[in-house]
Amino acid sequence: MIVSGTVENQGRFYDRFEHVVLISAPIDVLIERVSRRTNNPYGRTAEQQAEIAQYVESVEPLLRRGAPLELDGGRP
Repeated sequence: MIVSGTVENQGRFYDRFEHVVLISAPIDVLIERVSRRTNNPYGRTAEQQAEIAQYVESVEPLLRRGAPLELDGGRP
């Protein structure tokens, strides 16, 4: 089973999983991807893109500390 998502208390549940993996990508890759998708309008405005960048800078380090495995999501 694969569980995907981010919630404030997720660290409390890590011991229930065999693996915890962070899939990360550079901000420019994330912005490019969300601005080109056709099934969801989120990420097209400058304000939304700034919000995405802020989350990457503030939340990703916390996720990285709890994930012993990291995959490069910047690759196609």
